[in-house]
Amino acid sequence: MQSRHVLELPNDLGAIERSIEYLLERCRDVGFDEAKLRLNLRVGVAEALANAMMYGNRRDPGKRVVLEAWCGPDEVRIRVTDEGHGFDPGALPDPTLPDNRARTCGRGVFLIRQLMDRVEFNDRGNSIEMVLFRPQDGRRAAAAS
Repeated sequence: MQSRHVLELPNDLGAIERSIEYLLERCRDVGFDEAKLRLNLRVGVAEALANAMMYGNRRDPGKRVVLEAWCGPDEVRIRVTDEGHGFDPGALPDPTLPDNRARTCGRGVFLIRQLMDRVEFNDRGNSIEMVLFRPQDGRRAAAAS
């Protein structure tokens, strides 16, 4: 059984935590793995929403961000879409390279890719889809250790 949820958020960083708490509860309701929710989902969605609000919508209070989630016991799929012009995720510098380590930005997408099981962007670059799968072999998620 999978449930679908859609939230249209104001372009306000203060809306992020409330949205994540709502999403976590919906995922718990369908029995998704708690360990992956605590870190992977919480941090991945927070980064995606912050990027959408700060960079995609350029902090414009007149713009909105749409958070869509499909929650099931074996998979959680989240899509975050902003009203911005988009960007080329392939052009982001690698934050682990020595020349980029001192930069104050550019780590959010890297972090999302490390925490989520699958990450895809639309062609325009203003929408990210992230997927988490339930661990298949009975082990707890890496986030729990």
